[in-house]
Parts: sequence; C-alpha cells; structure tokens
Amino acid sequence: MKWLLMAVLLAATASVSAGEPAYCRVEVIYGRAFRTTLTMDTFVPKKNANGAAIVFAVCEGWCSDHDKITPNVPVYVEPFVARGYAVFAVCHGSNPKFALPEMLDQMHRSIRFIRHHAAEYGVDRGRIGVTGDSAGAHLSLMLGCAGRDGDPAGPDPVDRQSSRVRAVVSYFAPTDFLNWGVAGKVMLGDHPSIPVQGAFDFHRLDPETQALRLVTDPKAREAIGRAASPITHVTKGNAPTLLVHGDKDDLIPLQQAEVMAAKFNAADVLSELIVVPGDGHDETLVKAHGPQALTWFDKYPA
Repeated sequence: MKWLLMAVLLAATASVSAGEPAYCRVEVIYGRAFRTTLTMDTFVPKKNANGAAIVFAVCEGWCSDHDKITPNVPVYVEPFVARGYAVFAVCHGSNPKFALPEMLDQMHRSIRFIRHHAAEYGVDRGRIGVTGDSAGAHLSLMLGCAGRDGDPAGPDPVDRQSSRVRAVVSYFAPTDFLNWGVAGKVMLGDHPSIPVQGAFDFHRLDPETQALRLVTDPKAREAIGRAASPITHVTKGNAPTLLVHGDKDDLIPLQQAEVMAAKFNAADVLSELIVVPGDGHDETLVKAHGPQALTWFDKYPA
C-alpha cells in the first residue's frame, strides 16, 4: 500500500495549474472495526507544505458521514492546505451502530495510522493537531487530553505508535457528561433535541458467549460517561487547546466550555477560551474563527 500511495501523491504533485485544487485528495482505509471499514480522506498540499498535519474529526451528533467531508472542505481543509498543512478528514464508526468507547478507539487508531505513515505524507510525526465542532470537538478534546502510548510489542506496526496530538481547536464541544449545564445533571444520551442515544448505548463483551451485552446499571453507565468526558482527563501534560463557544448555543451549554477552561487553567494547561456573543451552534462561528484556529496551530504544533 505504501508504494501505491506514494505513486498517487507523486502523480498528483507533478503540476498545479489554474483551476485545479491545491491539494491531492485520496480516500484511504485506516482500520477496521467488526469488519467495518474505517476511512479518512487525505488532503496533501501540492506545494509549500509546512510538514505539519491537522486532523478534522468528521462528526455531528456522533454520526460520522463521509458525504459531509466535501461540503466542509472550504472550512476545514482549504485554509489549512493554503498554509501548508496536510489535512486528514477522519470518519469513525457512527451513531447509532457504534457507541462512544468504540468511536474513541477508532479516533486513536486514526492518529496512530497518520503517525505511522507520516513520511509518506511529508508530515513530521510530532506535529499533528486535531479539530472539530460539536461531537467532533468532543472527540478532538479526548485526543488532546487522553492520548495513548503505543504498544511496542503490538503485532500491527500502526498500533505501536502513540495517539497523542500536539494541539487542539475545539468548537462548542461537550466536555462533561455528568455535569451538563449545571452541576450534577447527567446527559448520557437523553438530549432534549438531538438523537444521540445510540452513542450512549454502552456494551460490554461477554467472554463466554462472545455476545455484546447492553450496560444498564446506572453507576456503570456513569463510570463510562465519566471516562468519555474530556474534563476527567485534564492534566498539565494535555495538548494546548483553543476553545470557542457561542453564548447563545441551545444544543451544547456554554457551561461545558467554561468548566473545561477553568479545569485547564487550574492544571496550567496552555489554553484559551473565546466566548462569542450572540452566536449559536452552527458553522458561522467556525468560519468566523478560522483565522484564530490557524494562528493556534501555527504556534503550537510547530
């Protein structure tokens, strides 16, 4: 696969003429989950590459749809490619088929894959940042706060790589499922306006029957929800993180950004919170703050 990938990239970078995109786009398989193929679209700049990578978590309501990549290219790809970044638009196993723990495993796998193949994309494996909005921002924060070491004895060389990232830009992210809007309010799928229950249908594998058993015990569910909350994993070693949230967001409470920012500050994590007056939960906020995202990634993955 390595030689095929290199051939595609070299062919695409042979010339850049007017009207052509400034990148080579290729869909690649980065893993499999229960025989389901996991893919990402790679956008490698044809010239002026800066050697860094940005991962875009393709996710809304923990649904990951490959068809959502192309409409988001002007927002999440083109500005970064123009600056020289290679961009990786990652699709994970989607709600309702997969739940948060599986999605997180798959996102970690995507970072390991990029790091393992970094030289083929012209990327420094130590310069990988991640971004997303809403549920995609939640997954991004989990990578920034709870990156994992590789398994040096793993049979798959991809799994020997770390899934840690160097910087995060998060737009209106869920950060604490056990304190949703106010202290003590739990949100584990029972969102009032977004159909996200499938992402919170947690299962455990029965070792005897090899069947997946639904976790129904409230305390066990809360333990999984706590482990899937970025705020749980805040430590001084977290990746530098920019949080952006509108004060009129009616889907993800502004409180989720505020408590995360406070936790970052208490742990001396390099971070910044931008609260946008009058903005809600939509792409307008993401577009308007693209320059700040670029500045953040220019500064911290460098």
